[in-house]
Amino acid sequence: MSKQTATEEAIALFREQGGTLRTSEALRLGIAPRTLYALRDAGMLEQLARGLYRLGDLPPLSHPDLVIVAHKAPRGVVCLVSALAYHELTTQIPHAVDLALQSGSRRLRLTFPPLRVFWFSEAAWSEGVEVHQLDGIAVRIYGAEKSVADTFKFRRKLGLDLAIEALKTYRTRPGFDVARLLHYARLCRVERVMSPYLEALL
Repeated sequence: MSKQTATEEAIALFREQGGTLRTSEALRLGIAPRTLYALRDAGMLEQLARGLYRLGDLPPLSHPDLVIVAHKAPRGVVCLVSALAYHELTTQIPHAVDLALQSGSRRLRLTFPPLRVFWFSEAAWSEGVEVHQLDGIAVRIYGAEKSVADTFKFRRKLGLDLAIEALKTYRTRPGFDVARLLHYARLCRVERVMSPYLEALL
C-alpha cells in the first residue's frame, strides 16, 4: 500500500469513527503506527492526550477536558463541581475534571487534563447518570438533582457554600423537581442535612 493510500484510508477510518480514536482503537482498525505518527507530525491529527488523536480539520472541541476524560474512562461519570458547571448550577470554574468511579475500579492514570477521582458505592455511582453527546462523543454526567445531592454528600471536602449555591440555583429552574431531589438526597444519605436549606427555599 502506498503512503498516500494509507493516509487516505486512515483519515477515512477516523471520520467513520466520529473523528477521534485512541491509539489502540486505531491499531485495531488497521492503521499502522507509522501512519498514525506521520499524520500527527503533518498536523492532520491533533494529539488530545497521550494515546488519543483527533482529526485536525474538525471544529474546536466545545468541552475538550470532558471529551478527553470520557475517552480515557468510558465508565466514569462526570460529577460534583464539573457536573454543576456543566448544568450551570455553580459560579465556580472547575480547575480539574471531577470523575466518579465505582468503588473497587482500577485506578485511572491520566496526565492531562487534571483529574480528581471520587469513589462511589454501586447505588450512588450508577443512579442519576445522563449521557450527553459532546462534540460527537457520549459523555456520562450526573443529572442536576444527583449533582446537587452529591455536593451535599461531599460538603466537608468541597465546602457547604458550594452545595447551598447549587441548591439555590437549581430551585430557580423551571424544571425544579423536589421529589427527584429528595430521592437522590436519600440515596446519598444527606436528606437530613439538605432538608432545612430546601425548606427555607420553598
